[in-house]
Amino acid sequence: MFFGMRKPSLKRRTSARTSLKRQIVHRYGLKMPRGWGWLPSPKKYAYNKVYQRTSFDVFSLLKKLFK
Repeated sequence: MFFGMRKPSLKRRTSARTSLKRQIVHRYGLKMPRGWGWLPSPKKYAYNKVYQRTSFDVFSLLKKLFK
């Protein structure tokens, strides 16, 4: 598991926002309610939960500093 600061990647950030899959899901309302991520893929949900708690983002750190 990863511990510490995540490296920012502009390429990954833009591709996640502009992917075809994301556009289809958002346009046709196929999203699940918040907190239901465990339903389609529980393994991915568990991994992401631990990853989010053991690492931090540079941008969220800057946001907290300048708030």
